[in-house]
Amino acid sequence: MVISELHVSAILLAAGESTRMGQQKALLLWKGRMLLQHQVATLLEAGVSEVIVVVGYRAERLRPLVEAFPEAKAVLNLRYRSGKSSSVRAGLRRLDPRAEAILVLAVDQPRSLEVVRAVVRAHQQGGAPITYPSYGGKGGHPILFSARLLPEMLRVRESRQGLREVVERHRPEVHRIELDDPDVLLDLNRPEEYQEATIPLYQGSPKGASLSAGSVMP
Repeated sequence: MVISELHVSAILLAAGESTRMGQQKALLLWKGRMLLQHQVATLLEAGVSEVIVVVGYRAERLRPLVEAFPEAKAVLNLRYRSGKSSSVRAGLRRLDPRAEAILVLAVDQPRSLEVVRAVVRAHQQGGAPITYPSYGGKGGHPILFSARLLPEMLRVRESRQGLREVVERHRPEVHRIELDDPDVLLDLNRPEEYQEATIPLYQGSPKGASLSAGSVMP
């Protein structure tokens, strides 16, 4: 179900080594399937036109999962060890030229269909150059950028805080939407965070998200 007339391209970052988790995060089980599959399927169902999955570490294990989706493609980042900014740039270089908005999300930040739809809808209706969700006053993900910012995004570097630098440069124009969902702050970095986040999924208890500083926008 496409909810936006905007042509939205998504970049899903999945190139890292997952050293803190101890196993490749993209292959973790999430709601009955691999986390990578959950992320791609959710983005597409939310109305994203294409999903560019940036892979690096053990890319051969992830490519088949990506290629199972006709609207997704895997892009290899050989410099993934230099940080997320290199993966962002690798994904941006493969964007559909028709893209009007660019959604950026890491594979270890699982989001519900409702959250993604809400952010895409807010970006469409608000007309701001950057849109992202917040919960309890803390900014989270995914982040949507107007394609007009593509030249700035292609210049991001890890030494300059990556995409955060672009967000800060446009801070007065940012559209930040408050959602009643703590999962907009969810970031799975360590085994205990994954365990805490998945227990509610499989035991039917109230939602409990593990919040990591790495997931929070200013």
